[in-house]
Amino acid sequence: MPYKVNQEHRHRIPKAPYHVKNWRDYDAALRRRGDLTVWVTAEAIMAWTPAKTGRRGRPQRYSETVVETGLMLRLAFGRPWRRTEGMLASILRLVGLDLPVPDHTTFSRRSVDLAVAKAVRAATGPVNVVIDSTGLKVFGAGEWQREKHGGKGHRTWRKLHLAVDPETGEILASELTSTEDGDASQVGPLLDQISGPIASVTADGAYDGEPVYRTIAQRDPAAAVIIPPRSTAVPSSTAETAPTQRDRHLRMIQEHGRRGWQKAVNYGRRSLGEVAMMRYKTVIRRCPHARTLPTQSAEAAAGCKAINVMTRHGMPVSQRIT
Repeated sequence: MPYKVNQEHRHRIPKAPYHVKNWRDYDAALRRRGDLTVWVTAEAIMAWTPAKTGRRGRPQRYSETVVETGLMLRLAFGRPWRRTEGMLASILRLVGLDLPVPDHTTFSRRSVDLAVAKAVRAATGPVNVVIDSTGLKVFGAGEWQREKHGGKGHRTWRKLHLAVDPETGEILASELTSTEDGDASQVGPLLDQISGPIASVTADGAYDGEPVYRTIAQRDPAAAVIIPPRSTAVPSSTAETAPTQRDRHLRMIQEHGRRGWQKAVNYGRRSLGEVAMMRYKTVIRRCPHARTLPTQSAEAAAGCKAINVMTRHGMPVSQRIT
């Protein structure tokens, strides 16, 4: 229900039922997500050992592709580094490949500055982008601990910022920051990771403000910005100046109301960003394995890549039952 209509009485409103139209194909896609052959490709085998650079010092024995493969295996199957090391070694033995496997210490050390995992997906055409953020708990007492011993407890969180393609459900860009960094400050870094043109950017009211509009206009002047203005927002244009996108949103809200504006601009697809965040927490994890922010950032980017691999196998096509 858009814009918190009847918020106080929502608990009495039954959840809308949906039916998956392509259940046969989606069921097969879910089985393919656990197929280990997905993770061993010819390109990965060719790039397993990096080429010699001719520089002084001992050359690296494992390429970044190897570290990225191990990190994605760890996140997709929920294993610690030692068991990931044994799992990758067993896969190579089963496929008959005589390739070295890094030990768990090398995996942990090399994942700190992993740059390959930063490139999530390259867009090929104008895309609609949905931006949102969620929290990942680093450490802290849980609900049972508070219920038993009382007190608020100390917790540390990270914020995962995602840019999602609502048409395919794939993650176009990701950023992991501390809680001190605001949502609006990460719009530029997220859009910089998208190589192709942008058709529109949709976000919630936390991103409302002139800096966000300016950042999007600098990235792609033709991009439509779909952000609900605050209830206290006033037009910034005058009789001598042309109305901005935000002013046109305000005018439409005054004429048709919040719900009418949301239907006109298709604001409902913003919920697909929340779906992508819940998919990350369900498939990967609600809290990062790593302890430092640089390693956690690489882990989050690799987790988004793993989710994209699973998403390309197939997604459900849901239809509301009336």
